[in-house]
Amino acid sequence: MRARCLIVDDEAPARADLRYLLNRFDHVQVVGEASNAEEALLLLDSLDYDLVLMDIRMPGGTGLDIARSLRGGTHPPKVIFTTAFPDHAVEAFDLDAADYLVKPFDADRLERALDRALSGGSEDTDPHLVPQQRSEGADPPHRIPVQKGDRTVLVNESSIIYAGAARGYSYLQLADERVLVSFSLNELERRLRGAHFFRAHRSYLVNLDYVRELAPDFKGTLMLVMDDPRGSRVEVSRRQARELRRVLGL
Repeated sequence: MRARCLIVDDEAPARADLRYLLNRFDHVQVVGEASNAEEALLLLDSLDYDLVLMDIRMPGGTGLDIARSLRGGTHPPKVIFTTAFPDHAVEAFDLDAADYLVKPFDADRLERALDRALSGGSEDTDPHLVPQQRSEGADPPHRIPVQKGDRTVLVNESSIIYAGAARGYSYLQLADERVLVSFSLNELERRLRGAHFFRAHRSYLVNLDYVRELAPDFKGTLMLVMDDPRGSRVEVSRRQARELRRVLGL
């Protein structure tokens, strides 16, 4: 069965470009277009869509507003954001976006986004299933590149409190902000190998220098209370709890 898709963008050429790219995929059928948030919500109320491709900034409301309103539904469609603005990616993934495409993008990049959205899969795998190796004698990089608009900022590893997985991307939690990076969490772990980082969970990589407290969770799992202004709490998987205690000498 073909996935029913809604395109939401206030620019007609952008909608036409998306429709053209989507025509390449037999498993996706475009059955609606909207030019603003109000039109999009009306169409979403009238038909059960499997997939929504939409811009962020539009008249009458943002794509983030639409995604937020969809979260309460019984079977909400998968959302792929297509935008010229990279600075909303972290918020988009917090709203369970399947992917975040920054214009311009090609058919290959769109295909990966569609696969991720419609399969429900994730690119990150359990760290115990992925060999973490690097060349003998090679030093890991000490800074992580972060794209901010048209600039690339290099973040020192000592500034990273923890990193989290975000559906094909990862984010770095710093003292005063959260920034998106294009590496998977497995790749970040490889790049930070040799530093004081520990894979606490398949979704989290923590800087042990920032761990303030180990606290039990109501589910019986272990939580790391981080020494940052937010008082962040990071879950430790049951599988990794024993290894963490060994690393910390507990």
